[in-house]
Amino acid sequence: MPRLRASPTIPCLMLLLAVAACGSNADQKKGPPPTPEAGYIVVRTESVPLATELAGRTAAYETSEVRPQVSGVIKARLFTEGSVVRQGQTLYQIDPSLYRASAAEARANLASARANEAAARVKADRLRPLAAIEAVAQQDYTDAAALAAQARASIAQNAALLETAQINLRFTRVPAPITGRIGRSLFTTGALVTSGQADPLTTIQRLDPIFVDIQQSSADLLALRRQLASGGVVPASARVRLKLEDGSSYALSGTIQFTDVTVDQNTGTVTLRARFPNPDGLLLPGMYVRATLDQARDQNAILVPQAGVSRDPKGQATVFVVGPGNKAVQRIVQAPRTIGTNWLITGGLAPGDRVIVEGVARVKAGQAIKPVPAGSPPSKPQSPSKSGSGSKAGATPRNG
Repeated sequence: MPRLRASPTIPCLMLLLAVAACGSNADQKKGPPPTPEAGYIVVRTESVPLATELAGRTAAYETSEVRPQVSGVIKARLFTEGSVVRQGQTLYQIDPSLYRASAAEARANLASARANEAAARVKADRLRPLAAIEAVAQQDYTDAAALAAQARASIAQNAALLETAQINLRFTRVPAPITGRIGRSLFTTGALVTSGQADPLTTIQRLDPIFVDIQQSSADLLALRRQLASGGVVPASARVRLKLEDGSSYALSGTIQFTDVTVDQNTGTVTLRARFPNPDGLLLPGMYVRATLDQARDQNAILVPQAGVSRDPKGQATVFVVGPGNKAVQRIVQAPRTIGTNWLITGGLAPGDRVIVEGVARVKAGQAIKPVPAGSPPSKPQSPSKSGSGSKAGATPRNG
């Protein structure tokens, strides 16, 4: 008898049925999606300094342009350009010959005036008793007394001329008016200089301490004063920190000395002058710097890490908070500025609100979440073998 052959389609059909059965069992075991974890912080009010970064320029603490007070030829320059000079140190020597002679002449005139005064005084003293007994004419005594008075006045006059001559002689040695670093000399030995000339001989600048002139817009200053007047914001200690032109930070801090009372009409800014120690001479006059200063402190500030704040399509700042029933609630907040790594929140939150700062990318408004304190380790999802076919999977790890 002929043998019957089995159809090749039967094994294929059985294989498809087995695969379908396995897929059905997997769908039954998958269950609902896991609840996402969300790390939160509890916001609170705190006192926060309101730092402002402004542009500024350095300026010498003291500046003195050295000029001659007498005329003459420079005989010697007695300093090294670029060095530090001390107050009273002689910088230039002007030819003193003429002034020494003038002082000698004034000294001789004073001696002559004193000799004349002595003779006139003796004569007047001799005639006084004679005039009293009418042994001589009263007019003779009057003339002698007047000559003695003129002689005394001549002494005072010649003494003043001698003092002037001595001062001019002293001015032939040009001293340093202040202590500081001296610049280059604009006049050389042999140059003729005159008193009251427009060009200085050199310039001395005192660089320790040093000033920093900071420019702040009048609008910002007005807003700050309104905040101070409204309460909640108090003046802060005016400490200033500097960032140099190369981006590095200056090691020493300074203090605000005063605020100018006039607004610059060209720039609309007000000048704030700060004083900084400069022992190493790192800061030089005219350098551009960025100054950071704490002009006020917000006594009721709320800070939220930047990771917890996002912007909607309208540009409004939004945060997610843990709402009733552990559901995510989106709120619009006012975040006008950053302070370090945080946003300063001025509206939309209250102390005690739980703001989500971890796992924000996995959270949607109205979604059920598993809130945990920020920084806690994420929980591990449970394996199906341990949870059983009827149990739910654990919360998904947070990813920032």
